[in-house]
Amino acid sequence: MHWLVNERRRDYAGGVLMIALGLGAALQGAAYSIGSLRAMGPGFFPTALGILLALIGLAIASAARFARDGDEPVEAKAPEWRGWICLTLAIVAFAVLGTYGGLVPATFAIAFISALGDRDNRPLDAAMLAAGCVVIAVAVFHWGLALQFPLFQWGGR
Repeated sequence: MHWLVNERRRDYAGGVLMIALGLGAALQGAAYSIGSLRAMGPGFFPTALGILLALIGLAIASAARFARDGDEPVEAKAPEWRGWICLTLAIVAFAVLGTYGGLVPATFAIAFISALGDRDNRPLDAAMLAAGCVVIAVAVFHWGLALQFPLFQWGGR
């Protein structure tokens, strides 16, 4: 399917969408205790990320709104269904394997399946990337943060 779109209008709409999502996340995060920089509450991180997302969206929308170039229509590309399907399956695999298999298989699955969404990745490349992600996830979440997420488990929690 081919159609013409205005690139500036698309950037403007994307910036406005980021502002809306950022403000929504900030408002939802503010419903929890924010705390301070020394003693962060559960609402600090989502509120801060929401504000940053809204500011980045504002920058994108402003740049698109006041841009002089790029007014000519450009041909829109067809959706990358392979990428969408792989990313959706990766999230589902992480949820299932995180519940029934543990951190290691869940992390490997989400990285491996997501990497296969790129047409240029071969399965061996995706497996090596996934193995590296597992090492980093174990180091950060299991050892560094002592997250209560077992490395391996059989069955549900």
